[in-house]
Order: sequence, then structure tokens, then C-alpha cells
Amino acid sequence: MTDYFDELNCQPIPDAETEQHQLLLMVRFMQQNGFLDTNLERELSAPPASKEIVENLKERHVTKDDEKCTICLKPNDEPDENGVLNDLFKILPCSHEFHATCILPWLAKTNSCPLCRYEMKTDDKIYEEQKRFRQRQAQREEEIEMLHNSMFG
Repeated sequence: MTDYFDELNCQPIPDAETEQHQLLLMVRFMQQNGFLDTNLERELSAPPASKEIVENLKERHVTKDDEKCTICLKPNDEPDENGVLNDLFKILPCSHEFHATCILPWLAKTNSCPLCRYEMKTDDKIYEEQKRFRQRQAQREEEIEMLHNSMFG
């Protein structure tokens, strides 16, 4: 008659590793039952916008007919003889415009538009990879939902 380990073709845990195995079982139990948050993926705060993106932002002179900058709400100064003000507006990829003196410090801290939260590219490779992962995950969930709806109406 064969014994249990021979029949299942496995090896018993050596006595020296039993304690570690017990701890692993306990951690697995706690994780599966919601007692332990093992989300080791670090949630990163948004890094600054890419230097290349910031340097290549379109800009234009502020005119007296322009609306106020939504960051500083400063009224437009008196224009010169051509109707142009000394201030510059930086134009973000989402088409929102802000004074250069207002938006550049913002983009040095975060990579998004202060109005619509449009995210620009960053120089942080880890953040960019995490952003791509979240986009792929959202796309997979959408595809699964679409598949489920097509099968079950």
C-alpha cells in the first residue's frame, strides 16, 4: 500500500520550513477574506508635465478682449498701441488658455489642466506605465461588459 505523499507525488514540508508555510497560509487567508490590503502598487500623485510638452506649448499675446485668466482672475492690463498686452497666454493641448506666469508653476507640479484635468505626458516612466495599465484595465472591463451584454442581452 502506498502512502499519501507517494500517491499524490508530492514531498512533505520539512520541519524547518513548517513555520514559514503556516505564516504564508495565514497571510493568504487574511488576503482572500479582506482582512489584509496587499495592493502593493503605489498610488502616485501626478508628476510634473513633460519638459518637452511645456516648452512646446503654443502661446499668444493677451488682448483686452480676452477673458480673464481662470487661475489668477487678474483683469487684462492696458494694451499697447497695437491692442496687444504684455502678458502671454499659454495654450494647453485641451485648448484652455492661461497666463504663462500662472500655468508654468502649475505644470511644474502636476501634469493636468486645472480646468478639465486633461493629462499631459510626463517624464516619469513609472507613472506613465501605471497610466497605461489603468487604461488597459478599463478597456478590458468595457470589453467584458460588451461581451456579457451581447451574450445575455
